Amino acid sequence: MNIKDYSEVAVDNSMHVGNEIDIKDLVSVIWRRKLIISLVTFIFALAAVFFALSLPNVYKSEVLVAPVSDNGGMKIPGQLGGLAALAGVNLGSLGDGDRTALAIEILKSRDFIAKFIERHNLLLPLMAADSWNRQDNTLNYDDGIYDTSTNEWVRVVKEPYKPKPSMLEAHEAFLKIFSVNQDKLTGMVKMSLMHVSPYIAKEWLILLTNDINQELKQRDITEAENSIAYLNKQIDQTNIADVRTTLYSLIEDQIKTLMLANVRDEYVFKVIDPAIAPEKKAKPRRALIVIFAALLGGCFSSIFFIISHIYRRDRH
Repeated sequence: MNIKDYSEVAVDNSMHVGNEIDIKDLVSVIWRRKLIISLVTFIFALAAVFFALSLPNVYKSEVLVAPVSDNGGMKIPGQLGGLAALAGVNLGSLGDGDRTALAIEILKSRDFIAKFIERHNLLLPLMAADSWNRQDNTLNYDDGIYDTSTNEWVRVVKEPYKPKPSMLEAHEAFLKIFSVNQDKLTGMVKMSLMHVSPYIAKEWLILLTNDINQELKQRDITEAENSIAYLNKQIDQTNIADVRTTLYSLIEDQIKTLMLANVRDEYVFKVIDPAIAPEKKAKPRRALIVIFAALLGGCFSSIFFIISHIYRRDRH
């Protein structure tokens, strides 16, 4: 390698070293701009304080329920079970796990939630509630959504939406504040609901527990009555003693189902730990909002000055 080659390598190395980011240099840049960075951080934190204070408190109520064992079912002989299936009649009963899974899915379904909202007239406190007055336990409503002076929905929306929220919108909004989960080990089911009013959160959970029990109860009563009608029809059409005996035993089983459904209020879920009106809010976490905003402001301003320093250095 000749002298020219050595000189070119030396120039390249010096340029490479010059282009490397010096940590000490960056720290020095941040330190020189510490007052501005502190000011930006303070502004971000102050804005976050006002923002956090503008957010209403949201309370979370929970209820713990245990699946109720179903002792009214029995195994159906293959031929009779197939015959009943063809007729659209359910002579058997779901297992405990299947019943619980069914109840959970019904709780989250559009049809059940829509009927629940309409039955208890919950659309207004669900879609327009803005805050809660602790002194008189009343709700404040968003004037941009609902006009309390005229009792009209006034929100401005684009087609196909209308000022009054649809049940599809209500279903989506309800699922954002409601959750139901089953513990795989214990089988216990926990339902939780959040609202700006702790008393509404509690009341809605109580109503949900009662309604899901009534829903599954009514379904089983209807199925049992259909099953009894179907079995009586089959008894009238056969003279075989063994078949008639089996059919009578199946009718007895369905009568047992009817009896349990009519005398048991906690049909699917038995309340273990009832819902209460929480005293402490679940969100917003205002301190975390302010801390995050302050960190964001400090990082943003620091990165801005670092990029500006690197840009000016590269230009020179």
